[in-house]
Amino acid sequence: MIEIRNVSLSLRGSAILHDITAGLPQTGITALIGPNGAGKSSLLHLCAGLLRPSGGVIAVDGGDVTRMAHRDRARRIAVLTQAQALGSRLTVGDLVGFGRWPHHLGRPREADRQVVAEALALFDLETLSGRQVETLSGGQKARAFTAMAWAQSTPWLLLDEPLAALDPRFARDLMARLHAMSQTGPQARGVVIVVHDLNAAALWADHVVALRDGRLFADGPAAEVLTPATLGALFDTAFGTVDTPRGRLVYPA
Repeated sequence: MIEIRNVSLSLRGSAILHDITAGLPQTGITALIGPNGAGKSSLLHLCAGLLRPSGGVIAVDGGDVTRMAHRDRARRIAVLTQAQALGSRLTVGDLVGFGRWPHHLGRPREADRQVVAEALALFDLETLSGRQVETLSGGQKARAFTAMAWAQSTPWLLLDEPLAALDPRFARDLMARLHAMSQTGPQARGVVIVVHDLNAAALWADHVVALRDGRLFADGPAAEVLTPATLGALFDTAFGTVDTPRGRLVYPA
């Protein structure tokens, strides 16, 4: 579990998060939702150890994330941020292979190459493995970076708006894959995802943490948080629901 205990964050004199307390379960997908500027990405970055809280503690599987050695943290948490730096002439295969670095430290073995091959296949990138990343579309790049994070083989996978550049087909496929890999079993991973598509959260998330103005607004099972009443108060607009064979969808009314 990721335990967020009374966490606050200030950056350059501005208060970003205020006294957040929540628990992110190890099993399933946790969706972070809320209006723009609510602090969703900041909270994800804190959970990944990319930012240090101004107050409070974030514990990942019992250990303070800020006290973990860099390599230990990289073997426990894979994080995909919105801004990704790229080297020139880097191929998709090379990029995905970077996910194995915390395990082999520059000396890849056959097991590492096998994980990279699995990642390329899982994210439908096999035919693109020799392409330079800078030549890809936005959606293709998003899949390549997600495959790199997956190849890191960590118990936790933290993704900041991975659906933003994806076509509907690939957005659906990604959420289905994330959901499948987050369920119970020896290889299950805890997935935390910042998402603006409320229906992606409604269809695939197991747990939802809602933020507004840097404060915790709601926290609980998706079915209990993604209601017209809660969403209406969170986004200051009326919502309705419709039941489909895949599940209940929400829409601004």
